[in-house]
Amino acid sequence: MLTSAIVRLVKFCVRHARAVVAAFLLITVLCGLYAAAHMKINSDINAMLSPDLSWRKSEQTFERAFHHFDTLYAVVDAPTPELAAQATNALTAKLAEDKTNFISVTNIAGLPFFSREGLLFMPLPDLERTTKGLAQGAPLIQDLASDPSLRGMVSALEDGLIGVNSKKMTLDDMAPVFNAASQTVEDILAGRPASFSWRVLAQGQPATPADLRGVIAVRPVLDYKEVQAGLRASTALRAAADELLPRYQARLRLTGPVAMSDEEFGTIKENAGRNGAITGAIVLFILWRALRSWRLIGAVVLNIVAGLAVTAAAGLALVGSLNLISVYFFVLFVGIGVDFGIQFSVRYRAERHEFDNLHEAIARAAYHFGVPLTLAGFATACGFLSFAPTDFKGVSELGIIAGLGMIIAFAVSITLLPALIALFNPAGEPEPMGYAALAPVDEFMSRHRKAIIVGVALTVGAGLPLLYHLRFDFNPIHLRDANTESVATYLDLKRDRNLEIDNIQLLAPNTAEAEKKAERLAQIPEVASVRTLMDMVPAQQDEKLALIAKTAAALKASLDPDEIQPAPTDAEIVDSLNEAAQRLEEAAKDSFNAGQEKGIAGARRLAAALSALAKAPSEKRLTADDVMVGPLVYDLEQFRDLLTAQKVTLADLPPELVAVWRTPDGQQRLSIAPKDQSGSEESLRAFARAVLKVEPNATEGPVSILEASQTIIRAFFQAAGWALASIALLLIIMLRRVSDMLLTLIPLMLAAVVTMELMVLLGMPLNFANIIALPLLLGVGVAFKIYYIMAWREGGTNLLQTSLTRAVMFSAATTATAFGSLYFSSHPGTSSMGELLALSLVSTLAAAVLFQPILMGKPREKQEAQS
Repeated sequence: MLTSAIVRLVKFCVRHARAVVAAFLLITVLCGLYAAAHMKINSDINAMLSPDLSWRKSEQTFERAFHHFDTLYAVVDAPTPELAAQATNALTAKLAEDKTNFISVTNIAGLPFFSREGLLFMPLPDLERTTKGLAQGAPLIQDLASDPSLRGMVSALEDGLIGVNSKKMTLDDMAPVFNAASQTVEDILAGRPASFSWRVLAQGQPATPADLRGVIAVRPVLDYKEVQAGLRASTALRAAADELLPRYQARLRLTGPVAMSDEEFGTIKENAGRNGAITGAIVLFILWRALRSWRLIGAVVLNIVAGLAVTAAAGLALVGSLNLISVYFFVLFVGIGVDFGIQFSVRYRAERHEFDNLHEAIARAAYHFGVPLTLAGFATACGFLSFAPTDFKGVSELGIIAGLGMIIAFAVSITLLPALIALFNPAGEPEPMGYAALAPVDEFMSRHRKAIIVGVALTVGAGLPLLYHLRFDFNPIHLRDANTESVATYLDLKRDRNLEIDNIQLLAPNTAEAEKKAERLAQIPEVASVRTLMDMVPAQQDEKLALIAKTAAALKASLDPDEIQPAPTDAEIVDSLNEAAQRLEEAAKDSFNAGQEKGIAGARRLAAALSALAKAPSEKRLTADDVMVGPLVYDLEQFRDLLTAQKVTLADLPPELVAVWRTPDGQQRLSIAPKDQSGSEESLRAFARAVLKVEPNATEGPVSILEASQTIIRAFFQAAGWALASIALLLIIMLRRVSDMLLTLIPLMLAAVVTMELMVLLGMPLNFANIIALPLLLGVGVAFKIYYIMAWREGGTNLLQTSLTRAVMFSAATTATAFGSLYFSSHPGTSSMGELLALSLVSTLAAAVLFQPILMGKPREKQEAQS
């Protein structure tokens, strides 16, 4: 009945070809216009997982409270700590003026609170060393404070040389100062970018990466209708940085969830046009090899275009907007939809060779291929629709659209395609469509059928232990290009514990409960520390304040001298530079300093640099004053503020800092740091599980990654189960034999197992992106198996030599091209998806073409006749 209905439908479409094509043209145009008008892409990654999951509810509650997920981090790098701080403060002020692109802009380290109370947050031993060094440097500080100029710097240098002569220090002790000053002056004279840091000299050790950067937390205005939701805000941020940062020799890097998402989707968007063009060219070449007629190729292409337009319109009507996975339905439809077109067209060519009559050839193609095409279309649709009930909305919506698309692809292939072939009237087929050259292979496989089946079973069975080593890479960072700015910056910041990159977050209803939870969590072996709002109140304040007060008293006269010398003239600066150079040469020659090679070399180097600066044009000395005196003025002001520290209570904390830890309704954030700082997947999973065992509502960081991976893996197992069950039920209903259903599904399952074994051998882990390939294997692969089982049921023999194998081979080639094009994406996640899709397709093709005919054996009628 089904065959008869399909044949009647095809004949009707052929008789009324012009009307059918005109109707589909109208439908295609209307659907195309609808799809273009309603095309939306929701780039919100949060929307890809069901909000009803318990861990997602905890995550959403936390995100609403502290907005961690929609944050853009602006990282400002500069050559010195002073320049980094000044650049970060300037950019923060500039961005805060822009209310159009930014909801909030926060530079916690740059708050006036830390300018005053910063010393209280130092560990007591570090503070003792710092205050002692400041007190010893009182004479130097006084020279600089009373004469903040190059002349004052020279005076301070001479005081240092006096200290060497009085044995308070050695010339080697002065070597770092000599070399730092020399490098700066040499850079200025050579016209290179130059910088100088008094803070680094005071510390007596090189600046750390954290010292040389500032981090601004920006909440941008996001537009999730765009692929890059934060692009407008990040563009405005970069424009502000381009205007401000060059004067501080600083550069901007963007990272955080928003920046990484935008960069990731920008890469996908950037590659889409190129990959699409390459894929289209290769598909056209394969279609030519398969059909050898531009008229037939035109019919197949127009058939795909019509089906794609209808699918896009229907999909958007159902789901509203495409997400970042469902957008790949375009690739899937082309890859699989073209299979139906090739199968029907190749069968038509075979029939046209036997019966050189256009309409009869089309009708006979429908007679022989109508049922297999129907079964393949609905089985493939079942495979995709199996995603619909899962919690992974990204793939769930893809399953709905692609499943609907397969039914549409089938429908247009038995209506529009026959009408187009009839209208285009391709030339007759003088040559048979099969592969007669494969007769020896067919004969060999038939003769050694049992041995091949046993050999395949043993080989695949021997590889089963490999599945134990199949790895799931649950770190989403590995799906992104490590060379992109946002990811490289993220990995750089990850080394700084203070930035809480790998920390787990937890909400507590109030302060008391937060402290209780912190105490309990701190006992977990995998936890290094737990920070709360109370940790923002410095410890050991009485001891620290005593040290600070003592240092402030000792430096009062030095930091605030009674008399500030007037700015020197250029001539006075030249004289002071020459005098300093002479003193340095004398110190280098003094027998008292013999044996201090570092100090002697440094003194001579600086003497030469200062002499050259004295002889240079006055503009060079003005530059030196800006480069070396500017940071001095900034640091002296910072010292004055830091020495005014007062006791800090919870009530004294600035609102911007409190807002990072406490919500307006009193809920408090706990930040839980891992003890293992390696960042390995194993350690992060263990850390997340340990914390969740004590606090099930913990969220963010490793918890979100762990829970998302478990949700996605569970979703794919569910989809695979539903796909197998629905396809098996459909096959039983249509084939009416359990044995025939098994003959269809066993090669399919074999292909899946072989694919996973090859993944282990090739070192290819499963991840959030490429795991989609395994259930897709069921949907795509079952079509090939159905074609062979139906040909076998009709009594077909020597299937390798038939036109069916030709159609399957070329169909697989086009599908592999569509899927494989993703492999060439510069986005690692997309590339891994294309790689695994292509690998799984090769496996399922081999199972269908080589193994399934052997498994089926001779057609049932011939077996019964022989028996």
